[in-house]
Amino acid sequence: MAQSTKGLTGKPDTSYSTYSAFRSTSKQYPDIRIVREKKFPSVKESRGLVYCRVGERDLRIDAFQPAKKRSAGYPAVLIVHGGGWRSGNRTQHIPLAQHLADAGFASFTVEYRLSTEALFPAAVHDVKAALRWMRANAKKFNIDSSKIAIIGFSAGGELAAFVGTTSDMARFEGRECNQSHSSNVQAIVDIDGTLSFVHPESGEGDDRKATSAATYWFGYGKAENPELWKDGSPLTHAANNKAPVLFLNSSIERMHAGRDDFRKVLDGNGVYSEVFTFENSPHSFCLFEPWFDPTVQHITRFLNQVFAKK
Repeated sequence: MAQSTKGLTGKPDTSYSTYSAFRSTSKQYPDIRIVREKKFPSVKESRGLVYCRVGERDLRIDAFQPAKKRSAGYPAVLIVHGGGWRSGNRTQHIPLAQHLADAGFASFTVEYRLSTEALFPAAVHDVKAALRWMRANAKKFNIDSSKIAIIGFSAGGELAAFVGTTSDMARFEGRECNQSHSSNVQAIVDIDGTLSFVHPESGEGDDRKATSAATYWFGYGKAENPELWKDGSPLTHAANNKAPVLFLNSSIERMHAGRDDFRKVLDGNGVYSEVFTFENSPHSFCLFEPWFDPTVQHITRFLNQVFAKK
């Protein structure tokens, strides 16, 4: 069966945004507040930089770095937005990048090709290219290249876990941009991102009422190409992962399908992981107060702990 390209509209899907999530989430949680961008005197910003050119397409990234120079450089984080691999925008996590930069991390929010533009594994190639660009520009942004973490929310969490588990796997690297540099990461933070598309806990792949986000991304339904859905799952490659992982989860179980089995693989290989679940929280918790500040605190604590050991 041929891969479906019906989702390749060439037009951005703007259905998922912080505001759309706020409108739906505030019905159940009326006291939530959107986290706004904040200028920190301690943070230097550079927005809209091109990290890779694919064909005629410029892929962009925003940089938020501690303003004070440090001879050894700062640990760095790449933040990957969610939106079902089809929607969402890197600017949704600028507040997170600003706060993490204020906490001493060179922080970057990355754009990647969505499933309206390119199918799997294009987004993986893009995120890995962004990591290589970070290393290629480590001196400019005062980065310690031996301490780079990837953080992702929802679909971005899945991508973060997948990028981490496929270190040194050439077929997921892509062919563009800074090929002489590594895309490996030394820590992963998965915020409510699925670990498997084919796990019994997974909610992806039900196309009875409408085409699911993963079906659009893979270009095949789950039953049409189960091997691709399996190969595209972080859990499948968990044994290859060497980076410690922090799972920050909402109370919606299906959003972290396969997590416990993923952790069992890590445990068996002596790779550290931990979980924190925000009780009675919505899927988009990390975009809103009262969950944003503790999210920043958990990430900061985890990364400081992991990088102190390196």
